[in-house]
Amino acid sequence: MNFKLEKNLAIQILILTGVFVALYSHAIATLIYDWSNNANFSHGFLIPFVAAYMVWHKKETLKTIEIKSSPAGIGVIVFGMLCYLAGTIGSELFVMRSSMIITISGMVIYLFGFQIFKAVLIPILYLILMIPIPAIIWNKIAFPLQLFAANLSSGMVHLLGIPVLRDGNILHLANTSLEVVDACSGIRSLTSLLALSGAFAFIAPLGNFKKWVLFFSALPIAVVVNIVRLTITAVMATYIGPEAAQGFLHEMSGILVFAVALALVYLVFIIELKFEK
Repeated sequence: MNFKLEKNLAIQILILTGVFVALYSHAIATLIYDWSNNANFSHGFLIPFVAAYMVWHKKETLKTIEIKSSPAGIGVIVFGMLCYLAGTIGSELFVMRSSMIITISGMVIYLFGFQIFKAVLIPILYLILMIPIPAIIWNKIAFPLQLFAANLSSGMVHLLGIPVLRDGNILHLANTSLEVVDACSGIRSLTSLLALSGAFAFIAPLGNFKKWVLFFSALPIAVVVNIVRLTITAVMATYIGPEAAQGFLHEMSGILVFAVALALVYLVFIIELKFEK
């Protein structure tokens, strides 16, 4: 690529990036607000930076691909704009925010071509994890998870010889009652663990199939460790006191259990790596 083409490409990148930021300034501002005020989506702050690192990680591969601008990208950009317009008119934040990813895809295709777009498709799709799940979908996932976690936790507590009565998502112990609320359903740790395992799987020296196995291993791991956390909380509440189910001890148990979940994901990687060789 000669200097003139590089200069023209740089100008196009600056113009399209400026227009993108101006157009999506409100959507970006609302995203930052949700990340700041909703603990379920606080991991969103890291997603753009992780996606950028994922692209940088493929820099050697990208250097070998010829930049070949495609006019088809304009069509993708227009489609993204229509989705943005529809989301704005319908006050549907998820559609409006998701249109950013479509628009970014169109910009990459238009500026660099389909081959480079294919090479960075996973980092672009990874950006979906920064967008909060619509409440109607979140509730349909979270509440069944609450009931599931409460059911299995009560069974484990009973096996430990501790009297417990489950009423829906509430565990009645001898000295207190524990409610498996939305934050204890496990979906919060699940979304965060998926984000981390996705980035780890992308850079892991594994075949494509094993990368997907590593990524999706976060699902059962997050559910299991959350059930273990609820069981430990019930045991602590029984033998230490109701205060153990809240405050510092409760928060620390959440951090420790999440660390265990990360260790288990890494263990899956070690096992896969062993069979990879």
